[in-house]
Amino acid sequence: MTSTTSNRACIIGAGPGGLALARAFKNLGIAFDVFERHSEVGGVWDIENPGTPMYASAHFISSKTLSYFSDFPMPESYPDYPSNREIFDYMKSFAAEYGLKEHITFNTEVTAAEFTNDQWAITLSNGEVKHYRWMVCATGTTWHPKMPAWATETSTFTGEVRHANTYRHMDEFRGKTVLVVGAGNSGCDIVCDAATAGDGAFLSLRRGYHFIPKHIMGKPADVFGDEGPHLPMWLAQRVFAGLLRFINGDITRFGLPKPDHKLFESHPIVNSQVLHCLGHGDLIAKGDVERLDGKDVLFKDGSREQVDLVLCATGYDWIIPYVDTNQFSWKNARPDNHLHMFSRANQQLFALGFTETNGGIYKLFDGMADIIGRAILAQRDDAAAWNKLSTRIHEHTPNLSGGVKYIESERHATYANVDALKSEFKKLRKHMGWQELQMGYFDSAKSKCGAASE
Repeated sequence: MTSTTSNRACIIGAGPGGLALARAFKNLGIAFDVFERHSEVGGVWDIENPGTPMYASAHFISSKTLSYFSDFPMPESYPDYPSNREIFDYMKSFAAEYGLKEHITFNTEVTAAEFTNDQWAITLSNGEVKHYRWMVCATGTTWHPKMPAWATETSTFTGEVRHANTYRHMDEFRGKTVLVVGAGNSGCDIVCDAATAGDGAFLSLRRGYHFIPKHIMGKPADVFGDEGPHLPMWLAQRVFAGLLRFINGDITRFGLPKPDHKLFESHPIVNSQVLHCLGHGDLIAKGDVERLDGKDVLFKDGSREQVDLVLCATGYDWIIPYVDTNQFSWKNARPDNHLHMFSRANQQLFALGFTETNGGIYKLFDGMADIIGRAILAQRDDAAAWNKLSTRIHEHTPNLSGGVKYIESERHATYANVDALKSEFKKLRKHMGWQELQMGYFDSAKSKCGAASE
């Protein structure tokens, strides 16, 4: 069955990005539909959502103070770093507050999206095909686990090997010696669970990292940084690196490799437990893995450890499986969108959530969702405004590094400094004559019921 829906936008995904888009489009009077393959909003934050990487001990990596949707702060009763259950409840409350569920079709996956005749043909899992003028991909980046090559060569290994996205609870570690590979924020969380519940725990790192404690001088780390002096990046790196040395000392004493980069030149590891576990002997740091061998894991330094379970916290492929890859431009296997929103290949295609930064993301989502909405309105109602915006998208190449020389890795290929990104959003709004988001900006979305006009 085919249906035609002109001058409507299709939002794919009802996680944090999809919800921000739904509120923004409702606020701007844009007709839209949201399709979500799961039965609830919240995306990865719903631990019952098939394929989510969520685990029982997971907490927000940013603080509630700085990371919330505009005009909808998290409850005062929440701790500095809310649990995954609290964030999931917050997502459901957000959707209820703004009447977003009436726009969402649940238990319906977008299986294909083809651009023909100046519109998107959206094929749904129920066999229906719907047509939309615009499409926004908001399906997130943590659904397609990436495994190292050695992890697929397990024929001689007597233990278990799996990706961290399968992990749910520390009870899985009881009676086992566990190796977690990868020292990202989730890997560090999970290995601390293994250090608590397992018979032994190892953490494999390819390089050294700077470990930022979750609280500095009694404040969440991001609040401390936000309230502190706003220094030039070169000076901030020196000042805060000195502060970390004062707090943590020489972390190589725990067997960790010395960082091969300056502070802020990689995605921050915000964790107060890893160094604690290492200092108490409940966790042992190891280098990069060479291969699996019988009951052992052989490391590149020649050492080996007997392990029951290898859990690979080795990241995800940023895949958008329902749309042809040529509809986006790519950089190191990541969508390379203008300001992380605008497809450079198709002016009727946008993305939200395919962004990694060094700060809280949800207020960024609000601003990005509003900008995407305004771009759609320009295409729909104001050819001169759209021409002005389109020219900027194709000719303006902003530097989003914020003065930081990020390490060369796939993860950092499209990495953005949060302050640089905010600055570019402000410049774009000024260029287009669009108002800044102020307190109360989204209040009118609460009173706009039903679908917007096409």
